[in-house]
Amino acid sequence: MTLTHESYAALSAGEIADSVRDGSLSATEVAEAAIARMELTEPHLHAFCTPAPDLARKTAAAIDNARAAGEPLGPLAGVPVGIKDLVATKDLVTAMGSVIYRDFVPEDDDIVVERLKDAGAVILGKTNVPEFGYSGVGHNPVFETTRNPWNTELTPGGSSAGSGASVAAGVTPFAIGSDGGGSVRIPSAHCGLVGIKASMGRVPLWPGCRDERFPGVSSWESLEHIGPMARSVSDAALMLSVISGPDMRDRHTIPNDVAWLDEAKAGQLPKLRIAFSEDFGYLAVDPEVRRVVREAVAVFENDLGCEVEIADPGWSDPGADFWGLVLADSDLAGMRAWLPDHAHEMSPHLVNLLKGRHDDEALTNANMARKKLCNIAAKFFGTYDLLLSPTLTVPPFALHMQGPEKTEGRMVDPAAWLGFCFPFNMTGQPAASVPAGLTKDGLPVGLQIVGRHLDDPMVLRAAAAYEAARPWSGHRPALLDRLEAA
Repeated sequence: MTLTHESYAALSAGEIADSVRDGSLSATEVAEAAIARMELTEPHLHAFCTPAPDLARKTAAAIDNARAAGEPLGPLAGVPVGIKDLVATKDLVTAMGSVIYRDFVPEDDDIVVERLKDAGAVILGKTNVPEFGYSGVGHNPVFETTRNPWNTELTPGGSSAGSGASVAAGVTPFAIGSDGGGSVRIPSAHCGLVGIKASMGRVPLWPGCRDERFPGVSSWESLEHIGPMARSVSDAALMLSVISGPDMRDRHTIPNDVAWLDEAKAGQLPKLRIAFSEDFGYLAVDPEVRRVVREAVAVFENDLGCEVEIADPGWSDPGADFWGLVLADSDLAGMRAWLPDHAHEMSPHLVNLLKGRHDDEALTNANMARKKLCNIAAKFFGTYDLLLSPTLTVPPFALHMQGPEKTEGRMVDPAAWLGFCFPFNMTGQPAASVPAGLTKDGLPVGLQIVGRHLDDPMVLRAAAAYEAARPWSGHRPALLDRLEAA
């Protein structure tokens, strides 16, 4: 087969790996198609802060040589992947959207990068993030602002902004995201993708937030997850099958008792008892988001045979306590030491956060609030198998904002639009975002599927069953049609 960047963009990760293993495609052909796709879209999207085409070509050639020598190839043989720029890559700049680390080259790969390489994946480059991931959007002081393929005047969401834009544009079939407060699910919702945050510890994370030598990098430890962003549940499951499982370097990791690919192909759901909350009882939610998500939830009742009840989880807004946990996880002394010389080069919202003073009771109160929230969640999920909600309160919005100041006619905090996501970083529960549909303006909306603690298989099965009942593969940004026709 002759592989163009258009035909490449239509392939799944699984199809690419199968074709490279059976020889119908070479890894080099795939890499060249991905590079061509990146060169076509980058001037419009700025998904990659550090493209690595030479590394991709070198890796692809090694895979082709291994196949020619009769060596076995891994489950991701020749599959291009983007790596979020908060995730360490040995010998490849990991700037984290900050002038402080503009030229930083890690000594080690993150565990997930090691595993992707061992499985035969081809790293196409590092994908853009807001500074240190302390934001849900895609701009930072160092690189060009990442734009949403569905409308380039709007944010793709973040902090895995470049990963979302890359996958939605067909540059890579999947990408690595990290999720400390929703950052896999946020851009997945805004870009029309599947994003999965598995249970805390299912996917190991190191060095990342565990290397005390690097302020800013060593943040979010009790909240952070790493996960896949993909165009299908099966591709997300394929990545999870490679990157999940314990590692001694991450003391929070747990045994991997999930057959990810099997769950993604499990077929019909059992008759589940599902809770649906439009607003958790306190969030302002855009009317179009409400409409689209209601229609998506109806699929579970009408097509999948589940019992769906309207029910709020029962906690009050934990936003302030969430940020208390972030600060308690951060090296405030190390990051504050930058301010005299670098504050003018840093993101204003991050500078303001670092300049704030937080007494000991505020930080310990945040931890008590997390315990309370976890106990409420445990009781709630004792009644319900799953919770469905919008992933975000609003559709994609204008670039260079932290969030809307007004939603549903109410003045809100600029971070309020993230309110469906971060509670499940506090509890560590598995949560996925899947495409719910489009607004009247043609913008993607995400449906969040949350499972009981450690019940990752049910979240994956529900996502796969919903995808089968309401396929999304026919939807894609109009920008891509225009670029391909040019």
